[in-house]
Amino acid sequence: MKNQSNIDYNLVFILLLLFFASCISIYSAQSSGQYVGNFLLKQVLWYGVGCGIIAGVITLDSDQLKKITWYAYGLGLVLLVLVVVLPESIAPRINGAKSWFKVPGMGSLQPSEFVKVFVILALSRVTWSHHEKYPVKSTGTDFILLAKLGATTFVPFIIIMQQPDLGTSLVLLAILTGTVFIAGITWKLLVPIFAGGASIAASILYLVIWKPEWLEKYLGFHQYQFSRVYSWIDPYTYQSSIGFQLTRSLLAIGSGQTKGKGFGQLQVYLPESHTDFIFAVVGEQFGFIGASILISIFFLLIYHLTKVGMETKNNYYTYLCVGVISMITFHVFQNIGMTIGLLPITGIPLPFVSYGGSSLMGNMLAIALIFSIRYHHKKYMFSTKE
Repeated sequence: MKNQSNIDYNLVFILLLLFFASCISIYSAQSSGQYVGNFLLKQVLWYGVGCGIIAGVITLDSDQLKKITWYAYGLGLVLLVLVVVLPESIAPRINGAKSWFKVPGMGSLQPSEFVKVFVILALSRVTWSHHEKYPVKSTGTDFILLAKLGATTFVPFIIIMQQPDLGTSLVLLAILTGTVFIAGITWKLLVPIFAGGASIAASILYLVIWKPEWLEKYLGFHQYQFSRVYSWIDPYTYQSSIGFQLTRSLLAIGSGQTKGKGFGQLQVYLPESHTDFIFAVVGEQFGFIGASILISIFFLLIYHLTKVGMETKNNYYTYLCVGVISMITFHVFQNIGMTIGLLPITGIPLPFVSYGGSSLMGNMLAIALIFSIRYHHKKYMFSTKE
């Protein structure tokens, strides 16, 4: 390491807090009697792998990151295609989705978790290159940039939707949205686009409720995706079937009340609580206070990432920060929102806390970019250069 003083120890501290939160929550979840595997040990091992990822990526400066961007992006697309076309003996279908590779001795690997970070790299590279090529802005150049960003995102988006994996697809759209806002594109283009997007989303929601067969026939949606909307709107009507997970989550969080039932005191049966519904475990054990502390840690993380993005004078680094912030923020709000019934269930894990090797390594790869930015951060007296 060239200089340990360049290591972002504040970010290290925040990750340690999330690590302890993850260990405590997963240990409690696996002790509830419904599991036989030691998920805590595996999560600790995945955190170790994630630290290795950070140690490798932190040595890469902006020029090196730009050079590997399209190789990583291309590799990601190849993996996404393979997971769709390979037989189920290699890429099994789990819960209706074909999103994982079966890896001997490792379990499963979900390439889309890494593709999210590759897309952040690609969008940052596209935005930076565009502004280098067109230093003078106009509506025409902004439209070209918008088209480039859209094409870069929608190629993996379309492939992921074939799995189908709606949750990850929405994460890609969140990353695209954040990049578009920071790219300096004129509002003359953005207002009609986002207004049109909101209208399309509202129309799709209407069709899901009243004309789901149209979406199945013409847009390739699947019935299980509609079920998530139905269980979100009226979970207690479907609590014996598609609304079971949400109603149990609400019961677990509500029963925790203010202070919670105490460490290890889980009384509400909630399937797969160690993964996507880990927040319900926190709510039941530690109540409103514990859940609020966990949310505060995430706000602290997002604040720190925002601070890093604002301090750097390197525009490329700023684009990377915005992509990572968009990804993590969407994950946190979507996951917590779905566990408390504010948003539909999409199968998105809680970053750094939910159990899952692919998810954790993908998030650690994203955070590794922030460590790299801070590690190569330079400040010059009497200059705005970096």
